[in-house]
Amino acid sequence: MTNKQKNTLALSITGVIFIILIAAVLIAGYIPPNDESTVGNTAGNLNNNGYFCEHDGRVYFANAYDNYSLYSMNPDESDIKKLRGGSSSHICAGGKYLYYAVENQGGGSDLGSVRGAYGIYRSKLNGKGATGMDRCHVVTMQLCGNYLYYSKLDPKSSISLEKIKIDKKDKVTVNPDTIMNPASYVNGAIYYNGTDEDHYLYALNTANDTSSVVWQGNLWNPVYQDGYVYFMDVGNNYRLCRYSMNAGVVEVLTNERIDLFNVYGQYIYYQTNSKTEPALKRISIGGGAPELVREGIYQNINITSEYVYFNTFDEPVPVYKTSTFGPVNVTTFDAGMQAALQETK
Repeated sequence: MTNKQKNTLALSITGVIFIILIAAVLIAGYIPPNDESTVGNTAGNLNNNGYFCEHDGRVYFANAYDNYSLYSMNPDESDIKKLRGGSSSHICAGGKYLYYAVENQGGGSDLGSVRGAYGIYRSKLNGKGATGMDRCHVVTMQLCGNYLYYSKLDPKSSISLEKIKIDKKDKVTVNPDTIMNPASYVNGAIYYNGTDEDHYLYALNTANDTSSVVWQGNLWNPVYQDGYVYFMDVGNNYRLCRYSMNAGVVEVLTNERIDLFNVYGQYIYYQTNSKTEPALKRISIGGGAPELVREGIYQNINITSEYVYFNTFDEPVPVYKTSTFGPVNVTTFDAGMQAALQETK
């Protein structure tokens, strides 16, 4: 073989290797698209800070016993694993990826070791390969098909609705002036309440990001489920109601004033606002006699297929739990505490 032939062969091999490397980089950075019906988390969970998210047989959660670091486990609380450090919230999952908001990040090989980082991140389901999507302070967010819709707070204390594609492209300001909660996403539409001139029920069509009035009610934190919108009735002392999308009829589920709620399957869990007898209760989605879960003032009601998790107002731990559908039996989330203790050894 002549020197010229050797040089040509070497150049060809180098070229092939270069092409393979480029292809590998492109493949590694490729984010497979979701089905447009993909929803990152339940609206009820996201309205309660999105600390728990169930996806494909795993529960991803912010462990309050470990400064809200990101963990995963089976729905029965077995096989708990720590995925990432830092304070996570608004956890969403779709396909093979997690999306979550981070505040006061404590470091890590993928996110960097600089304390005080914040923003929206995407990672694999095992927590590896974390990528910053937008450096911002998140009010709430939802994975809607192939886009993250999120309300963000800018340094001037104004809130805007933004969206960004899951591959980190096509970042767009959807609405620069109005506070919009994107948590309730169903069939290509985000259902939200107005906050400026009215508290009507609106639908944002995610195909073209245009809004329309669905119902001229007076509501807060709407959650769409199976043809009904569950909401807090602003005009009637924040009682719990639901609105039938088909019949156009409002049903009162309880006349108690409530602070927050979460809908899951056949139950609604809600916190009553009472000066003398505050309590966490549950009720059937169709109403009926409410059932006491625990006396006191609680927050962050997050629900999975097995358990309902919550904590005392302004006291992150202990985290309490009870069976989602079975008899009420409030205990503490000891598995989360033990997993956190193992991490500190």
